[in-house]
Amino acid sequence: MTDTTHAANVTRAGSSKPKRSDAAKRENRTGWAFMAPFAILFVLVFILPIVWAIYSSFFRQVAEGGGAYGGGKLVNKFVGLQNFQYVVTSAAFWSGIGRVLLYTLIQVPFMIIAALALAMLLDSFIVKRVTVFRLGYFLPYAIPGVVASIIWVFLYNGQISPIVKGLAAIGINVDFFAKNIVIGSMANITTWTFTGYNMLIFLAALQAIPHDLYEAARIDGANGFQIAMRIKLPNVRAAALLAMLLSIVGTIQLFNEPEIMSVSDPSISKSFTPMMMALYTSRGTLTPSGDGPASAIAIVMALIAGILAALYALAERKVNQE
Repeated sequence: MTDTTHAANVTRAGSSKPKRSDAAKRENRTGWAFMAPFAILFVLVFILPIVWAIYSSFFRQVAEGGGAYGGGKLVNKFVGLQNFQYVVTSAAFWSGIGRVLLYTLIQVPFMIIAALALAMLLDSFIVKRVTVFRLGYFLPYAIPGVVASIIWVFLYNGQISPIVKGLAAIGINVDFFAKNIVIGSMANITTWTFTGYNMLIFLAALQAIPHDLYEAARIDGANGFQIAMRIKLPNVRAAALLAMLLSIVGTIQLFNEPEIMSVSDPSISKSFTPMMMALYTSRGTLTPSGDGPASAIAIVMALIAGILAALYALAERKVNQE
């Protein structure tokens, strides 16, 4: 009986979880204390705006009170999914989506190819002063997007642009604000700004490749071009996926370029892109106006960006598996 009781006590003691020491608890509290400022700012700056946007998307400002000659006041009224219904049935919204997708098809592939080419050039033995070239390529990214757009609008202006005047001097007349060229002009601004940023992503991936692979390839008789095609390119697929995802999510939110260019080109409407449409809807320039319809536009755009990113990730994963 005594042995049985002793065995039961041992089993019970063995199954109990060991208590954490006071030092481990203090270390845990210290970690949470260091994390608290970030967590608070993350909730205030990121989570709460999303929650508020979702909440306000179910309301719309409507006039209540007053007589036959008006005089009522605007109040927020719960309208359910009417704001989302307005967005998905709006011809202006889907026209803006079409322009953004066309812009993405033009800009993203060209930028990714240019960034990859620059990264492989810097990773080769051709460039001697890598730091200088890397800083020079990255410098446009340090310029705020609005400032970059203003600079390029100046360079696109036919009356004062040295580029337009130089081309006209050799018999080439270009209108960068023409209807069939303006999207390409916007794409050029974004490409100029973000190529250096994406180049650093590719360069980091290239420099992480073990140099033993290069030595083994050279021993087997591979030249520089074969090493680039057979070793470097396959090892930057993960970086390419990251760059493509960031680019897709960024370009779907196209705003700075058309907004700044609209100052010089009146043909760029207030609903040229969905983000412009959301801004001017919230300001009351477009109807229906107010924070509710604007929030609905932003949420639908976020869902579209997420779907496009997910589809690209799935396609990339399928290609890698094959």
